[in-house]
Amino acid sequence: MIIGHIGARKGSKGVPNKNFRDMCGKPLIDWSLDQLLESSRIDAVVVSTDSQDIYDHAVAKGALAIGLRPAHLATDDAPKWGVWQHALEASEALAGKATAFVDLDCTSPLRLMEDIDGAVDLFQAETPDMVMSCCHANKNPYFNMVELNEEGSLRVSKPLPGGVWARQNAPVVYEHAASTYVLAPEYLRKASTIYEGHVIPFVMPADRCMDVDDPLDWKIVEFLMKDRLNETA
Repeated sequence: MIIGHIGARKGSKGVPNKNFRDMCGKPLIDWSLDQLLESSRIDAVVVSTDSQDIYDHAVAKGALAIGLRPAHLATDDAPKWGVWQHALEASEALAGKATAFVDLDCTSPLRLMEDIDGAVDLFQAETPDMVMSCCHANKNPYFNMVELNEEGSLRVSKPLPGGVWARQNAPVVYEHAASTYVLAPEYLRKASTIYEGHVIPFVMPADRCMDVDDPLDWKIVEFLMKDRLNETA
């Protein structure tokens, strides 16, 4: 059984109430929640939130009734890992033992259903501890990312012998995209952070990985969503 999860706190400093704010005709959370509910790969859906409005909305649409998340997991600095662990335990108590735990970040609404399928397929084929959505990074620490050294002079962040003078010759690096994750339940139960185990990338197009963190992000994602909807109309 595959459990689909969304974490959605009521608070947001960058965009107030963003998770429940209207995005092109429906609450932002619903762009991800509807994907989980409509996916043939997901057997049960759970929303972890400290908002009564979001919780009631999610349960009415078909999410498991696990109650509001504990207060210690509803702070600004509460780790995502602890939220996942609590949601897994609460979900399994209602729906039974999980074979995979799929998390969609509701602030990344531009993913497609094929991205969920692709991440689950990769997880089932490679059997890692975790699949993490990524995109190719715009900047590369071996080539065009720099930092100050002890003397206050700029140097490449990760220098290699002889230097790297063309981007195509630099090692491939990825940007962690907070969009789609698939985890082995046993790993989630036992580990304390994301990178303890065998974590592999699921590479997505950058335009489907955009995350809403501030008002400018909201405008960009809303523009892209409207453009997509116009194309399919």
